[in-house]
Amino acid sequence: MDNTVRTGTESLWSALGGDPALVDRVEYGGVSGLLPARLPVMDLARAAVAVCSLAAVEHAGLPGPVRVDDGAVATAFVSERHLRVDGRTPVNFAPLSRFWRAADGWVRTHANYPHHEAALLAALGVPDSASGPGSGSVEAVAAAIGGRRAVEVETAVYAAGGLAVALRTPGEWAASEQGREVAARPLLTRERLDEAAPRAGNGRPPRVLDLTRVIAGPVATRTLALLGADVLRIDPPGNPELPDQHADADVGKRTAALDLDRPSDRRTFDELLDSADVLVTGYRPGALDRFDLERPGLVTARLSAWGDYGPWGGRRGFDSLVQVATGIAAVEGSAEEPGALPAQALDHGTGYLLAAAVLRSLTEQRTEGGSRLVRLALAQTGHWLTDSLPRYSPERYLAESEGPLGRLRHSLSPVSYEGGPANWSRPPGLAGADAAEWDGG
Repeated sequence: MDNTVRTGTESLWSALGGDPALVDRVEYGGVSGLLPARLPVMDLARAAVAVCSLAAVEHAGLPGPVRVDDGAVATAFVSERHLRVDGRTPVNFAPLSRFWRAADGWVRTHANYPHHEAALLAALGVPDSASGPGSGSVEAVAAAIGGRRAVEVETAVYAAGGLAVALRTPGEWAASEQGREVAARPLLTRERLDEAAPRAGNGRPPRVLDLTRVIAGPVATRTLALLGADVLRIDPPGNPELPDQHADADVGKRTAALDLDRPSDRRTFDELLDSADVLVTGYRPGALDRFDLERPGLVTARLSAWGDYGPWGGRRGFDSLVQVATGIAAVEGSAEEPGALPAQALDHGTGYLLAAAVLRSLTEQRTEGGSRLVRLALAQTGHWLTDSLPRYSPERYLAESEGPLGRLRHSLSPVSYEGGPANWSRPPGLAGADAAEWDGG
């Protein structure tokens, strides 16, 4: 592996506050060329898994080495696509979760959950599927969106409680207020809030209370479960996780249903939180504030789509929508025909980063104590992917020269060594115009 691979790991490990010397423990290998994309998706995936593994061996007090296999990494980053339930292939996106052509561009919607689908249809003035043939259909939604401006659709659907995002170019996102807010902040934040004694210890596994949804949060908590944590996921009784998402992301955990607005369930939840070591939340910022989730000595990890700041701080979001808003979809396709990353890499990458941040916080607590707060956002991971990782640019490997054929742009030779030539000594001449003799006579 080249230095680019190590650079990504070093960057993420530094963001996590890890000892730089530990990066030497990482060994890379496996099949190359996986998760191909215009953006360095495989570099993100590899580095996120590497730092999660480093945090795990550090927390466990093991010497390593850490082995990162590209095949295992790439497969895990599309785990939901490989899932089979009794031989059945799961549905990862509902029919109304897709790109739509608007009057002036493109919109992407997310309607996997029934309440999000209902909000989308209400915002567009499309009757739901129970209203008769053609109602709530792809055709009806396409017609409703096709006659409106993309940002108009985005605004209306979010106002109704649904999810729709207008396609933006990288430049448009960078110029937006939320884009500027994201660019001005670090990849993740880790804070020590007080001097409280840590909760974890006494030889028992860390207790992790999991209040997350699709996909990043569950990836983090299933990873913590793999590494020995006692993970208990809590969902509202009337809004369970989608069955296929549950099958993919809740391996290693126990799950329970509690209605926190019901006094008896709230008491049960408070008792669980009182004895938890880690709380991981993945709901939109502010949605859980009324439940008083702070406890001394607790490690709290908060995950959001857009960050808990700026005009989009309170918005819901998913990986596919963040790709569209931040310009990633335009980079992977174009403004005329958007594309997508080969994996929901913002989700999976952020999930492994979140698990690493929790492990690092638990490790630091053993000697320093203190309640801890970790914050991550899919949009921040997207910014790191697009702006921090080296990516292929052909211009770096091209040269221009004047000659008999005119001004010629050509690729440089890949044959390179210390003291060797940087370029050819002469440009191509007119075909057949040279004398039939050796140079110099």
